[in-house]
Amino acid sequence: MPETILTVAAARTLPIPEGRRSAEILRKADVEIRFYAPQGHDPQTPHDQDEFYVVAAGTGKFRVDGRVTPFGPGDLLFAAAHAEHRFEDFSDDFAVWVLFYGPRK
Repeated sequence: MPETILTVAAARTLPIPEGRRSAEILRKADVEIRFYAPQGHDPQTPHDQDEFYVVAAGTGKFRVDGRVTPFGPGDLLFAAAHAEHRFEDFSDDFAVWVLFYGPRK
């Protein structure tokens, strides 16, 4: 990762480890930053840490525990640890920066 900036275009070229759906940008103590750009559908399951998403590109809908909210570039989305959540009806260019933080619950 560059010292001061990582563009969306560069993030799209990062390798995605086997068994993962996103590229790791940074992992330090209780913080992990990833880049996630699903294609077609979002198969994620609940996580054991709270997480924020920053929409880097695209539009769609974010479902958390049955509540659906539209989103667009620059929006900040939140999913608490263990909450059912996923992205729906998103555009082909959709991508988010993901920030997992805090202790695993």
